[in-house]
Amino acid sequence: MTSGIEPAGAGLTLSPGRRSAIRRRITTWAPRARRGHSLPWRSSNDPWHVFVSEIMLQQTGAARVAQRFDDMIAQFPTPGACAAAGQAAVVRAWVGLGYVRRAVALHNSAEIIVTRHAGAVPRSFDALVALPGVGPYTARAVLAFAHGVDVAAVDINVVRVLTRAVTGRTLVPNELQILADGLIPPGQAGPWNQALFDLGATVCTASAPDCPHCPLATLCAWRRAGSDAPDPHRKPAVQKRFEGSDRQGRGRLVAAAARGAIVSGRLASVMGWPDDARRARRVAADLVAEGVLCRDAVGAYHLA
Repeated sequence: MTSGIEPAGAGLTLSPGRRSAIRRRITTWAPRARRGHSLPWRSSNDPWHVFVSEIMLQQTGAARVAQRFDDMIAQFPTPGACAAAGQAAVVRAWVGLGYVRRAVALHNSAEIIVTRHAGAVPRSFDALVALPGVGPYTARAVLAFAHGVDVAAVDINVVRVLTRAVTGRTLVPNELQILADGLIPPGQAGPWNQALFDLGATVCTASAPDCPHCPLATLCAWRRAGSDAPDPHRKPAVQKRFEGSDRQGRGRLVAAAARGAIVSGRLASVMGWPDDARRARRVAADLVAEGVLCRDAVGAYHLA
């Protein structure tokens, strides 16, 4: 199988013995983690199901996606069904899942998959990253989970595990990818990536790591450095305030448009800014420019 990704190396300076020990500890621990039982997309390796889940998970928490995933697949079970449903139907189904541009990207990707890839989710990195809304991380996740390619999907949970337990130092993105790719047991990219996700999400957490229950505790480079050693995991940037933000207003407007047309005079109140009509018009214009909304002959806003 040709993925379009060149082998990244054997994992920085890890010795074969240390790499083997890490693999053994995590693969022994993973079946007991049981996080996957609450994540419905893990029960399928259908490439389209994997693709939809990865788009949904880009900027929405797993618990929230878990509540909506089955309904999304029921409505759009294949790329062809998604493309034929139309953008408005996908946006309407997306309401409440965050950035609506991801719904637009999902529909546009479905159309491209149908017209350029005979209805099959691409099996190469280059073809995947050419799809709307798909970056290197999402492409690698689809390759690993849907197509069994031995590549690592490095999310923030995996970064914590690698920098704390494996190396004990902060790593730049290229180092992280090389290290993660080199740790994958051959032929086990799917379950291995899921195990690292689970370890970072449930044990090696950002603020209160549960070191006594970590399968890598006795191998952990950060723990061996002593209790005074600085955390090598870079703290993520503080998320911008949501309450009162343009993002909140966008979500409110799209949710309202999913229920029916919005006349221009109601924009500001619908978006929660009754005294800022100029801001409301600006944000609405952005959504029109992005192809999420359109205006009819009398100036009312609809889903595109």
